[in-house]
Amino acid sequence: MAGAFLQNFIRFVLLAVEVLVLARVVVSFVDPQGRNTISAYIIQTSEPILGPIRRLLPRTGMFDLSPLIVLVVIGAILQALG
Repeated sequence: MAGAFLQNFIRFVLLAVEVLVLARVVVSFVDPQGRNTISAYIIQTSEPILGPIRRLLPRTGMFDLSPLIVLVVIGAILQALG
């Protein structure tokens, strides 16, 4: 019983992070400076997740591959959870 709850909770958190990262990708096209309140919130909330990965990756010019890495890792974890 507790194992199923924990597994569902982890799935929920990972899906929420996935939606947040996808929202960050959309915001980077629409409002990259974060002038809107919602855009600023999405940027501030997703930066602790994307920032460390961005620092580990080599510079690729204007392309930011950190959201792709996060989404692939989340997908792998969700597949492992079943």
